[in-house]
Amino acid sequence: MSNSHLFLPSGFLRTPLQNGLGRYIPQLQRITLKFCKNHGGSRGVRDFIESDLMEFAKTNPGTVVYLKPRRHRSPCMVAEYLNGEREYLSCHEFSRDEVHKWLSYMCTRSGIPVMRFRKYQHTDYPTVQGVWNPFTHQAPEINVAEFPHGVLSKPIDHGQTATEQLIEIFKKTQIEDPVNKPSN
Repeated sequence: MSNSHLFLPSGFLRTPLQNGLGRYIPQLQRITLKFCKNHGGSRGVRDFIESDLMEFAKTNPGTVVYLKPRRHRSPCMVAEYLNGEREYLSCHEFSRDEVHKWLSYMCTRSGIPVMRFRKYQHTDYPTVQGVWNPFTHQAPEINVAEFPHGVLSKPIDHGQTATEQLIEIFKKTQIEDPVNKPSN
């Protein structure tokens, strides 16, 4: 088991300024694709630029795309978010599809650094009563019952099925009308 999570900063789940409650604002402000025109390690980035870049720019009009050719350097992506964070990703030997996947990943991120969560839920106004869970208002006999239990294993609001209703109607008509009753 890895202990690398111990070195991550810890915190609580956040969203940038309640994004998505009214309208959604993409948090990726600009993306810079740095690549070499000749080097073989930049082939996937060059293929992405030639075939998929225009489609990406049309689907993400709020994101500025910069292309920066550099000689004899490894390709990389630099994403800059609205909160001022920058994320650097080396794209050495990436295929065109991998560049597209990482680019879409960066578009959906908020720019908040990856962190280890202290708790699974957090509120600014804590309650005295405790956190609600599905078993809060259940009957106490469930705690000592042994499962499978005949009564507790059935659904609470289980009504008659259509087949059971038809059988019941058929039996009532047989009792009420003894003339058409089949003989055994």
